[in-house]
Amino acid sequence: MAGKVEARLKDLGLQLPQLAAPVANYVPYVINGDLLFVSGQITLKDGTPAFIGKLGAEFSTDEGYEAAKLCGLNLISQVKSALGDLDRVRRVVRLGGFVSCTPDFTEQPQVINGASDLMVEVFGEAGRHARAAVGVPSLPRGVAVEVEGIFAFD
Repeated sequence: MAGKVEARLKDLGLQLPQLAAPVANYVPYVINGDLLFVSGQITLKDGTPAFIGKLGAEFSTDEGYEAAKLCGLNLISQVKSALGDLDRVRRVVRLGGFVSCTPDFTEQPQVINGASDLMVEVFGEAGRHARAAVGVPSLPRGVAVEVEGIFAFD
């Protein structure tokens, strides 16, 4: 039986993506005490990289927002895998967002809002978090956005 958080996802018309296997020497998440550290999630959709390119060249800020939202969905999918029940999430503690962009692009925070807004929509007040949003010259597999997260749970 789905819990409150999964019901909220359904109400929002969102479906959790299939889990992506690590492509290098790392694990998808680590649990330490009551903290869950989720490795960076890229813009995989149906197992295929989406949003290939850079913000400020191939993509607008609004498109980057959607890319970050997709990363957020992938994060939540990893959280479900780790904890079994999304209702165990007590707090989204921190998100780290990376935006592949041109040197003159300065709207990284607005892009990463795609993941941040999703966390608040899905987890409510517990979804409010600390965050970093930085621009980088490139990301794995050529994607435009990557987001990692730390979650406190019961």
